Amino acid sequence: MIQKTYDYIIIGGGIIGTSTAWQLQKRRPDRKILIIEKEEQFARHQTGHNSGVIHAGVYYQPGSLKARFCKRGVVETINFCRQQEIPYDRCGKLLVATDAGELERMHALYGRCRENGIVSELLDKEQLAEREPAVTGSGAIFVPETGIVDYKKVCTAMAHCFQELGDDVALGIRVRDIRENEQCVNLVTSCGSYSTKYLISCAGLMADRLVRLHGIEVDFQIIPFRGEYYRLPPHRNGLIRHLIYPIPDPYFPFLGVHLTRMIDGSITVGPNAVLGWKREGYGRFNLDLRDTGEMMVSTGFWKVLIAHFCSGLREMENSVWKRGYLKLVQKYCPQLVLHDLLPHPAGIRAQAVLSDGTLVQDFLFAESPRSLHVCHAPSPAATSAIPIGDYICDRIQEKHHDALL
Repeated sequence: MIQKTYDYIIIGGGIIGTSTAWQLQKRRPDRKILIIEKEEQFARHQTGHNSGVIHAGVYYQPGSLKARFCKRGVVETINFCRQQEIPYDRCGKLLVATDAGELERMHALYGRCRENGIVSELLDKEQLAEREPAVTGSGAIFVPETGIVDYKKVCTAMAHCFQELGDDVALGIRVRDIRENEQCVNLVTSCGSYSTKYLISCAGLMADRLVRLHGIEVDFQIIPFRGEYYRLPPHRNGLIRHLIYPIPDPYFPFLGVHLTRMIDGSITVGPNAVLGWKREGYGRFNLDLRDTGEMMVSTGFWKVLIAHFCSGLREMENSVWKRGYLKLVQKYCPQLVLHDLLPHPAGIRAQAVLSDGTLVQDFLFAESPRSLHVCHAPSPAATSAIPIGDYICDRIQEKHHDALL
């Protein structure tokens, strides 16, 4: 069988993989680069199933990769959209406090905004009502830099830019085996063999499987969390002017149910965060024996389940009981009623969990002499895709200098 040879192969056709490939190609147009994607289209999973928010970087630990990448990512995402004529809207976000406890946390979060250099404004009850008549709260943080976009279009445009510069894309191909030696990395796929001087894996929901297939020792497993959304009926599309978020609960790792204006003019409600039994389970019935079996034998999974048992039960209850889900939204938007919640596609978040039960909060990478694996790229990964790709290119260059580049 003929083996195809490249200087770089990127596994994964989501926004991180396409951003990395495109930027690598711009840096070294003399090298042969290939993107391998197991689906027949780009952005089929996390990139194509997120809320479309261009995050400003409010929540993230100062100095973390999340905070650094997100701050740069807002500017670079919007610049890319302008260059490619991709519609976006810098509509701003309101983080709404509805009781005394949330008001206290709101002030702490405002301090985090200042630490991260995020432009923000504190609003009292009256100022909030003036900005958003349909929203009720004791106060809010206004973040004007937050925006919305269709990340599937962004990802597809990056892939198009990459192909226009002359490199290759292989869609509908699954990686079966990865073997590294001193000279190269060899891939066995569903459509033949490939060899590359350097491998970059941006496999998202399958990140742990690819890194272990490569034979790299790591201490994490991907646990899928299913984010379920509703959408409001068309006559509610003018309900809000900004994105409306609750003040996040510090004891729960996700941001809570929010109202999100979409770039097509609609408004979604969500997401919740329920344990997924299938890594790519977007339908109503979601069970995969392999995915579930791998979780069942993971010590980290059981520690997470125990640590977040009560909050997990609440999320599951609200998943099956629509009125409970509605109550989460009525805290800050009381005029919504049950028949306003219409079906909308779900998303899946790939959450890296360490064996001690720690939920990994920042970006996580693993390396070998001739590879770099993006093991965990949580939100705001879509916003941060261009800085992440740039960072990966820098890491390769620092490690290998001109030997590979």
